[in-house]
Amino acid sequence: MSDLGKQNREISIKPISIKIGTKNKHRTVKQKNTLSLLLFVLPAFIFYFVFLLIPTIGAGFYSFTDWNALSQTFHFVGFSNYMEAFKEDVDFRHSFFFTLKYTAFMFVFQNVIALLLALFIETRIRTKGFFRTIFFLPNMLSLIISALMFSFIFTNVLPELSKKAMLAFLDQPWIGDADVSFYSILIVSLWHGIGYMMVIYMAALQGVPKHLKEAALIDGANPFQRLIHVTLPMIMHAVTICAFLTLNGAFKVFDVVYALTSGGPGRSTQVMALNIYEEAFSNNFRYGYANAKAMILFLIVLVITLIQTRLLKKKEVEA
Repeated sequence: MSDLGKQNREISIKPISIKIGTKNKHRTVKQKNTLSLLLFVLPAFIFYFVFLLIPTIGAGFYSFTDWNALSQTFHFVGFSNYMEAFKEDVDFRHSFFFTLKYTAFMFVFQNVIALLLALFIETRIRTKGFFRTIFFLPNMLSLIISALMFSFIFTNVLPELSKKAMLAFLDQPWIGDADVSFYSILIVSLWHGIGYMMVIYMAALQGVPKHLKEAALIDGANPFQRLIHVTLPMIMHAVTICAFLTLNGAFKVFDVVYALTSGGPGRSTQVMALNIYEEAFSNNFRYGYANAKAMILFLIVLVITLIQTRLLKKKEVEA
């Protein structure tokens, strides 16, 4: 009886030991995979920490001081920099509303035009690569170069073209008039950025299941109905990405305004980033005050981005 008991005990123990060994093996493999992923991410994280996170923390610290970037001493002024920006700085408030207007136009036009171009190019078979290259090519140029190129077009080419082609509306003060300058900035920004968003939408459109399109076609849905009820819900992840990139880039716009109008005429086209730049490098080197404005811009972008991402994420569906 004792021998039989030992055999039964051995039989019952062996499966348990096999399960424990399998669990340990899976745990070891999972730990190795996690370690390898951390090693891949580590260089990027170090770069991010040193060149972005630490300066951001430093900017937040100096925003509560009167530091001028030249003196080694500074004094804490509390929230006086923030209060000055909101209550006394008229130029900063104007730059905020101008940036908000620019962002609203960019958000709508850039995404709508990019999506329409992506839909158009996806219907092409032989010329798809050609059109994709043509529309994406402006994104390969520096935005500064694009602005300088369009500055020449606005001031020299369009007035001559209006005379030769009898198109009087082309002869406009594209850079010298406050109202028209806004549309000049918008044209250059759209020309430069639409191609990038178009490529993202094209990649998303290629992932829409064909059987859903065919089912909608069999049910008698017209092209607009197929776009609204089939295509758009399936590419909402791309809409979320493009909306995030558009909002983030539009609120931080600097180079196109700096190269095209320098915030002029006067300060009519000054954006928030340009106002911060001038505060730091032109107005008596008020780095502490400029950092306070930069933190305000950072918080605005953060809040709007979080709201936009949360709202669009709810509308995403899985294939």
